This record gives sequence, structure tokens and C-alpha cells, in this order.
Amino acid sequence: MTSRSRPSLLILACAMVLAAPLAAKDSLGVFSGWAAFRDAQVPRCYAIAKPEPTGPQAMRARDYEPYASVATWPTRQIRGQLHFRLSRELVQGARISLRLGGLSFALTGGGGDAWAVDPAMDAAIIAAMRSADSMTVSSLAKTGRRFSDRYLLAGAATAMDASTVGCAPAALRGKR
Repeated sequence: MTSRSRPSLLILACAMVLAAPLAAKDSLGVFSGWAAFRDAQVPRCYAIAKPEPTGPQAMRARDYEPYASVATWPTRQIRGQLHFRLSRELVQGARISLRLGGLSFALTGGGGDAWAVDPAMDAAIIAAMRSADSMTVSSLAKTGRRFSDRYLLAGAATAMDASTVGCAPAALRGKR
């Protein structure tokens, strides 16, 4: 794979995972492997990405289509809320860890989802995302095997900024 085709494949992969939910959403842009959307009806805006591709065997073992998102919910006064849809269903009570550069965070969650434990952790993770190259979320699947979902962060900061601006009061007024 050439270095030129890699960003195209990431964009295509991101578009495929987002194709179904896009019906009522406005695209705010695609930035490397990340995209930003606004759903003015809710209202909410978010940056979203798929993890790095894994081998065919690992993809067949997935329980869910994984993604990472950072959302803004202006009517709930929530900005920068991190969410991971994991590739595997978790064993009950499993520890979920996120590694970002030299930092490590213990996330909370269950089933196939993970979040920061509080808004302060959301803010710390998002700050780290702005300067790291990648992040990896890991845990123990219901099958008893460890798994990891790895995300490249090129374009993440721009997508997060676009989603924040997309949910600014003036932007939402223009969409109603």
C-alpha cells in the first residue's frame, strides 16, 4: 500500500461505518482518518473514527463495528465527551485501559462500550489526543481473550474542533 492510498482507505473506511447514521446528519468535514458531523435535530456534534484495520481473522471475531467519538451536546451542556464502541463484547467487570503516548487511563464501561470516568478525564484524554500519534483501548473479551482497538490520531484535533464549532449556537440556529 502506498502512502498516498492509505489516507484514501481511511476516509473510505470511515465513510462506510458512518453511512447508515448519516441520513439525518450534516457532514462538517473529513480530516485524515477522522470525520465530523452535526445532528441539529438532537442537537449534537461529534468527531468520529474507525480503528486501524486488523487482519481478516481478527475482523471476523468482532462482535461490534468499533469506533471512537468525541461529542458535544449543547442542550445538555456537555462538551468533549469521549465514547468508544469496542470491537468485542467485554467479560463482566473487565478492566478497560486506554494508552495514549506515554499516558494510561482506566476507562469505565461494559457490554461493548467504554467512556472516561468523569469530565476531568474526558478533558485530559482529549488534550492528550491533540499531541499523540495514536491511541489504543484494550480489555478482556467475553471469550477470555485480550483485544485492542488502535486509532490513528491524524486529523482528530481538527475534527474535534469542527464538531465544537458546528454546535456553536449560531451554527445551530442556521440549521433549524
